Amino acid sequence: MNERSNQPSAAVALLPIMGVILVAFLVIGLAMPVLPLHVHDGLGLGTFLVGLVAGSQFAAALITRPWAGSYADRRGAKRAVVVGLLVATASGFLYLLSLQFVAAPATSAAILVLGRLLLGGAESVIITGGVSWGLALAGARNTGRVIAWVGAAMFAAFAIGAPIGSALYESYGFAAIAMATTLAPLATLLLVAPLRPVAPPSQARPSFMTVLGNVWLAGLGSALSSVGFGALIAFVTLLFADRGWFHGWLPYTIFATVFIVTRLALGHLPDRIGGARVALACLLIEAAGLASIWLAPSPAVALLGAAITGLGYSLVYPGFGVEAVLRVPPQSRGLAMGAYSAFLDLALGLGGPALGLAAGAAGFGSVFLVSALLTLCAVPIAVRFLSGGSHEGSRRPDRTAFADRRIADPRGAAGHAD
Repeated sequence: MNERSNQPSAAVALLPIMGVILVAFLVIGLAMPVLPLHVHDGLGLGTFLVGLVAGSQFAAALITRPWAGSYADRRGAKRAVVVGLLVATASGFLYLLSLQFVAAPATSAAILVLGRLLLGGAESVIITGGVSWGLALAGARNTGRVIAWVGAAMFAAFAIGAPIGSALYESYGFAAIAMATTLAPLATLLLVAPLRPVAPPSQARPSFMTVLGNVWLAGLGSALSSVGFGALIAFVTLLFADRGWFHGWLPYTIFATVFIVTRLALGHLPDRIGGARVALACLLIEAAGLASIWLAPSPAVALLGAAITGLGYSLVYPGFGVEAVLRVPPQSRGLAMGAYSAFLDLALGLGGPALGLAAGAAGFGSVFLVSALLTLCAVPIAVRFLSGGSHEGSRRPDRTAFADRRIADPRGAAGHAD
């Protein structure tokens, strides 16, 4: 089957998975623009704790990624998604509980962090299971498209959730966000129930450390580029408020909208022309967008910078993701995506508090300068893949490419056939 004829079937296979991801991640999108305001203004806590609360979700996702990937490989992707949705509901209960202690901000923040930790674990299992499910349904030729489109559904939830979350917060406070976080994952289970599960592969699987050794460089590139995403999550609303600009949720919505459109329109490019080549171009674009936000003299320029950042960041993750998945056998794709995504979580988990310190010392704009510089640090990694760090088969991940993988099936290369 050639590339053109494979596209429609891949799209049909991915649409139900995208729908599940969209609804499941709406709860995260609702909280993104208002969580910094709730912690900073509602609880009266400082910028470091803003970064800590925002980043704790990603720290939890980091810790649970390996387990999430292994679970999806062993027990099936659908079951992994169901487990993640149930944990997400539990995080909503903790959000509600934190509101009972607003008179004691430290206690309220501690409970909120615990809820964020649970939500991070839930997010890890849902997105890792979703990507693994998509790869099983759409096939290895569509690796870049699966990563791009599933991620587009996730960011669509963020884009839709941001204005809705801001409206709910202004009208009903953080209690409305907590209630939605509790109920939406339960509603998503109704979407998951009728979908066809995919049986996990029965072949022997390499260890996590073996997989990690083959995906760490691609993961590092993705991590460096993701600090800017963390800056937008935690600090763009505060930047707008600090400069007296209205509609602090708008830059993130613009970022997410451009991100989604780019992934849906151009998500096939990493499969077609090579993941490293796409990642290299997008890193330069992303850095330019982050620098524009840092230098912005007006909200219009900051919004343009957010759009440019979304354009660039959109295909960095699938670009490096193609390079990562090419280095593992099919029966370990979930574990590979878990290990690869852990680097993104590491960047966001550590980046939140670190950027909070930078904001406290040099102002909110400084976090976007730091993010732009770190994004440029990923450029040599993409260049290394292009100059020999990735094998020639990376442009078309088919059966013959699996025979050239750095991880060998103990039963031989023939065991890798899809």
